[in-house]
Amino acid sequence: MTRAKGILCCLLLVLFCSVGCTRSVTTSGPAVSGVSITSTAPTVPVLRGTEHNPVLRVTMYVPAGSESINFQSIKARLNSTALQDVEKLDVYFTGSEALFRTDNLVKTIRPTAEDFEVPLSIQAKPGKHYIWFSVTLKESANIDNKVALHATQLVDAAGKVYPVSEDGSEYTKRMGIALRKAGQDGSHTYRIPGIATTDKGTLIAVYDIRYEHAGDLPANIDVGMSRSTDGGKTWEPMKIIMDMGEPHENNGVGDPSILFDPATGKIWVAALWSKGNRSIAGSGPGLSPDETGQFVLVSSDDDGKTWSEPYSITDQIKNPDWRLYFNGPGNGIVMQNGTLVFPSQYWDENKMPHSSVIYSQDNGKTWKSGIGAKSNTTESQVVETTPGTLMLNMRDNRGRFRSVATTTDLGQTWVEHHTSYSALPDPVCMAGFIKADVSTKKGKEEVLFFSNAATPHGRYNITLKASTDLGEAWPENNALLVDERGTYGYSALTKVDDNTIGLLYEGVRELYFVRIPVSEVIN
Repeated sequence: MTRAKGILCCLLLVLFCSVGCTRSVTTSGPAVSGVSITSTAPTVPVLRGTEHNPVLRVTMYVPAGSESINFQSIKARLNSTALQDVEKLDVYFTGSEALFRTDNLVKTIRPTAEDFEVPLSIQAKPGKHYIWFSVTLKESANIDNKVALHATQLVDAAGKVYPVSEDGSEYTKRMGIALRKAGQDGSHTYRIPGIATTDKGTLIAVYDIRYEHAGDLPANIDVGMSRSTDGGKTWEPMKIIMDMGEPHENNGVGDPSILFDPATGKIWVAALWSKGNRSIAGSGPGLSPDETGQFVLVSSDDDGKTWSEPYSITDQIKNPDWRLYFNGPGNGIVMQNGTLVFPSQYWDENKMPHSSVIYSQDNGKTWKSGIGAKSNTTESQVVETTPGTLMLNMRDNRGRFRSVATTTDLGQTWVEHHTSYSALPDPVCMAGFIKADVSTKKGKEEVLFFSNAATPHGRYNITLKASTDLGEAWPENNALLVDERGTYGYSALTKVDDNTIGLLYEGVRELYFVRIPVSEVIN
């Protein structure tokens, strides 16, 4: 009896293993004779003013041992609201190259209906082959709308239909604007964004105009300004608001930061003036422009229409022993008691950088400096969390994370925050950081918003995050990936209205602007 049970158990075990082995073979990947067609949608905005916006990739896989397939058409679907915004769709065949390229245009489509078909003539041999769809928007496109493009099926020469399976990526794309493009107005590169909103709702964007190359100061660089009176949907022509004059090749000014003072209606912009080689590498002790880089300011009293001449406040704020003192690019703030604050950075007598702040308690007539919040930190952004408490969010040269410190005495003393060098991954780059009263599901809330290339290494994955407890925590579900592509990485933020955050960030030699609903960030 015992022996019979043993034989029965062995037979059942063999049967179980046979069934298990057969099942694993039939479900692991495509069948040997099968052809698979899949699509993926990279996380990128569709930008008005940009010729190529690659939004959809279709992968055709023909397994080894199969006959070549002659694909004759691909069918796709575009959301109805995009029909009024899309100028054209370009379809490219990139062969075995998975990355987007524009050297083999298959067809240009100007869709008039949601469903459309694109003729093809692709001989797909065994292996992988790729089709890309790229969108070009009309100049009249409303950037609050979305673009959703889906490929539905391919058809071969015999009329056989191959459905396209989707991979779960986000096929609905936000829209935005290429605010400044490489080569525009004779400038090689646009970099270093800052942005603020005035009491009239006007958006003021500032940035470097890098005329000859993408490199930092010392170089031929001016500070440019763009102005929008409709929440960033359209922008006026660029104005130059900081130009230190001849000779331009060694008399540049850049790395701007901007704030708006509601008490006076004045807009302030700070920047670094390098007369000759007086940027980070060549600046030395002293106070004069011939010795050290200058912390310069300009202002506007008429909502950004006209601007004052630049002037230096270096002798007010810099220790003469230090090598260099200038602002942290991006944004300054006004505290609840009316104190103006710009984030700042100085290189001490030993060439060690420190993030800090400068401040004015008399509406910008005079300025003072705090001390360093943490050594080996540079570009920072600042907010006032509770009345009188400043939180400084710093680029840390140690790499991997942002550092954070707080002060209750305008930077005379600092305390490192518990989230410092742990909560916010960062690849040693500038970031955006603001506090804004916005509308959420709970009603009106004070929220901290943070933007950066959210990786410990490499400048990609531009992401907007929110903290609803004044920076004590940064929940993962309050993070929105905006652009996964490799970029120069800098970004700046402003509140557009109670429901919208404006994000101005660098592409490669270009600046992009997107309007992001608060509801898409805070869950």
